[in-house]
Amino acid sequence: MDSFDITLSIFLFIFGICFGSFSNVLIYRLPKSQSVSFPSSHCAVCNTPLKWYHNIPIFSWFFLNGKCSFCKTKISIIYPIAELAGGFFMLIGFYKEFGIYVFDIKELILAFIVGLSFINLLALSVIDIRYKAVPEQLLYTGLVLAFTYAVLKNITQNDNFYDNLICSFVFAFAFWLLRFLVSFFLKKEAMGSADIFIAAVIGAMLGYKLGLAAVYLSAILTLPVYAIVRKKNYELAFVPFLSLALLLVYCFDDFFLAIIKMIYV
Repeated sequence: MDSFDITLSIFLFIFGICFGSFSNVLIYRLPKSQSVSFPSSHCAVCNTPLKWYHNIPIFSWFFLNGKCSFCKTKISIIYPIAELAGGFFMLIGFYKEFGIYVFDIKELILAFIVGLSFINLLALSVIDIRYKAVPEQLLYTGLVLAFTYAVLKNITQNDNFYDNLICSFVFAFAFWLLRFLVSFFLKKEAMGSADIFIAAVIGAMLGYKLGLAAVYLSAILTLPVYAIVRKKNYELAFVPFLSLALLLVYCFDDFFLAIIKMIYV
């Protein structure tokens, strides 16, 4: 890796941190139907507007010892975690998509889209855990990012530009059908509509083989948690598990492809 790649990765990491910081605004305001641009950043408890140095991603949280500078209310650790995660998501996209020998603007765009997609999924996951419902704005944003990635990725690989788009619709339909059938037999809504959107994102970004691996992995990740909370009548959010499975399969695609090959070849 040369100095250019290092510089670019640092830039993307900082860029991701900033978008991760913005995702905190989305997480807090969208479920409450508040504007993401007005009013300016303020303490959620005392409503005092924040100074510019209170808004420096990651550093401000540690500088303030995780407390509001004015009313001393604790600031959730989700804030620095989301910011740091945003930076790492951008790096993941960079190292998975960007060529290390020849500069290719399409690969850079793919890396950028991947980072934004996982930042968006993180926001959706946190909101789903907190409210058991997610904003449509983020769901449609996720679809746009995933579809753009799918088309550009297929073109880069000299495949039909619509291949992963078809896969996306197949996954979405499969989840819709599953939701319909389970809800019909249980006489109650069994899945959230958000899961259908995330299934579409998985299909668009991973394709058929890896997409199925991600869905299977999400079920495995869900089982132990469900076993813990099922007796407490706790409604388990599935978006975080789908999102985590997508991230893991995307990062370790060769590993999962090797497992698939061992099973079916």
